[in-house]
Formats: sequence, C-alpha cells, structure tokens
Amino acid sequence: MTQEQLAERTGTKKSYISRIENGHSDRQLLTLYRVMEIGLGKRVTLTIG
Repeated sequence: MTQEQLAERTGTKKSYISRIENGHSDRQLLTLYRVMEIGLGKRVTLTIG
C-alpha cells in the first residue's frame, strides 16, 4: 500500500503519513487507531495494568 492510499483510507494527507513513517510527527492514539484499524485493517488493543 502506498502512502497516498493509506492517507486516503484514513482521511489524512500523504505528507502526514510520510512524517509519521520518518518519526517527524506527533503520533496520538487516535492517529494510531486510524492508521492501524481503518488504514491497514488491523486491530488495536490498549491494556493498562
């Protein structure tokens, strides 16, 4: 999947996906959720113990 495709799926811009990949962007939980669950179809589970 390209950065552009992932950006389209998650409602962000390609440049934002690029900044995440390169460690130059704030990665909030909502962003992680959108990229993983909506963009990549993976499940995100948060456990606080």
